[in-house]
Amino acid sequence: MLLVIDVGNTNIKYGVYAGDELVASFRVTSEKKKTADEYGAILLNLLSSSNISVKDIHGVILSSVIPALNYTICHMCEFFLGVKPLVVGPGIKTGLNIRVDNSREVGADRIVNSVAAFKKYGGPCVVIDFGTATTFNVITEKGALIGGVIAPGIKGSLDSLVNGTAKLPDIELEFPGKVVCTDTVTNMQAGLLYGFAGLVERIVSMIKAETGKSDTKVIATGGLGEFIAKEASCIDVVDRKLTLEGLKMLYDMNGKSE
Repeated sequence: MLLVIDVGNTNIKYGVYAGDELVASFRVTSEKKKTADEYGAILLNLLSSSNISVKDIHGVILSSVIPALNYTICHMCEFFLGVKPLVVGPGIKTGLNIRVDNSREVGADRIVNSVAAFKKYGGPCVVIDFGTATTFNVITEKGALIGGVIAPGIKGSLDSLVNGTAKLPDIELEFPGKVVCTDTVTNMQAGLLYGFAGLVERIVSMIKAETGKSDTKVIATGGLGEFIAKEASCIDVVDRKLTLEGLKMLYDMNGKSE
């Protein structure tokens, strides 16, 4: 079996593949202060809850946007699983032509998502990841990652609004059904969610205009991708497993298979 790990700014996502089938997935909070032992204990419990034996894990691939956690997670894998992870970074085969000013600045998660989107849906395409940040990755019909956009994340924007004001409450993220709202909670919901849907529509429209590719496919992933897709008509596909699948593809692409 293959264990894929995506370390994000807010959560760490784990996926377990048996061949090409995703048989289990888990999500835990990213915490820099946790030790390898703590992460290992959590992972062992999660695997056990899905009736997966540590002995069945023969390969691991890791992507991370928190460099401070890389050693911790790698050490955990080596100590608890007996496997040294393949780390997504410089030197790994991706199949992408990364045409940006400094390829080392491109987050591992963005590379993984771009690989998966191009391989699954072809190009030209735009991958929107609704995570801690909202990222847009632009891939050409020939598989070149030519750039993108980074915008604030929805939950981070809500936290900033609540923490930066004296009277605005924390709210549940749901569409209020109208823009002109009559109480504080629905006012906030309308501003955040219709605002972000409009942000997505505008940026995608500008990307298509700048690239001259009106047939560009738009793929959304991340926790709130399916949610925003209800209002952003430019989104063609919502694929919540895109990052995990991208990690599996990269593992296979680099001469590994489980």
